[in-house]
This record gives sequence, structure tokens and C-alpha cells, in this order.
Amino acid sequence: MRVLLALLCALAALPATAEPVVGVWQTEPDKKSLVAHIEIAECGEALCGMIKNAFNAAGQQVVTPNVGKRLFWGLQATGTGKYENGTVWVPLRDVTARAKMTRSGDTLEVVGCKGIICDGQTWTRVN
Repeated sequence: MRVLLALLCALAALPATAEPVVGVWQTEPDKKSLVAHIEIAECGEALCGMIKNAFNAAGQQVVTPNVGKRLFWGLQATGTGKYENGTVWVPLRDVTARAKMTRSGDTLEVVGCKGIICDGQTWTRVN
């Protein structure tokens, strides 16, 4: 019984784990009707994301200066599919904002906040 109690106490002390988001995600269309594939990876003890590819409304890959740039960084798992305390770069506005994400299955709610104003998108898993 003592061993079980010790194990339960040890498990309770572990940080909450979140659903893994490492992989490639597709954004919603932006104001130019482009979608992007964002590659999310572990960067140290946090997550970061890079713009891997961009596509027009017809699904054709397009060349844009944003491909290869870091889109967000510093996101940390806080449990139950939630990631917070990161920074996101908004290419259309060329600003950075506080970032957070919530994963639910194959969708990822991504939100950036600048002051009290927040905006976001729902991304879908590509792989």
C-alpha cells in the first residue's frame, strides 16, 4: 500500500502533459487567400514553428519570402492539450504577440494577443 501511495504522489508531482503537436499543420487562408504548412518541432524545452510551404487557393505551391521563417517560439505544454507562454510573429502585420495553442484531435486552435486584443485561427493536421 505504501508503494502505491508513493507512486501516486510521484505521479501527481509530474507536470501535466499535453497532446503532442509536433508535426505539420495547415493554417486557415489568410487575407491573400494563401494557406501555409507550419512545421512544429521541439526547440529545447519549448515548441517552435516554422513556415514550411505556402499554397494559393487552387492548392498550388507558391513562393513567398515568409517560407522558412520562424512563426512562433517558446510555447510550453501546460497540460490537457494546452500550450502557452510563447510568442507568435504575424507576417501580414509584421508584429509579434503573446501566443497560446489548444489541441483537440487533429485541430489546433492558435491564438495571438497584443495587449487586450486577441485573434486566432484553427489549423488542421497535415502529418
